[in-house]
Amino acid sequence: MSTISENVIPGNHGKIFETDVSSPMELEMIKKAIESLQHVKAVELNTDEYPNQFTVYSSDLVSINEIQEKVKEVGYHALPKTLFS
Repeated sequence: MSTISENVIPGNHGKIFETDVSSPMELEMIKKAIESLQHVKAVELNTDEYPNQFTVYSSDLVSINEIQEKVKEVGYHALPKTLFS
């Protein structure tokens, strides 16, 4: 594993995650939980894709494990999408 695959890297590109939520209200709960993490600048929701997705933007390195744990606290799961298709 590498720094890029294990963390959200600061910048404009962010990191895309897929999640098992089914409603906009649940996505908002996930968004608020993730935004409470230190160094997370923004969380952008994307309900046009299936499964639902969100993108996390940061001002410093944020561990993917930290994000996944925050989502688990709300009762759902989050899987990072691969770097390349």
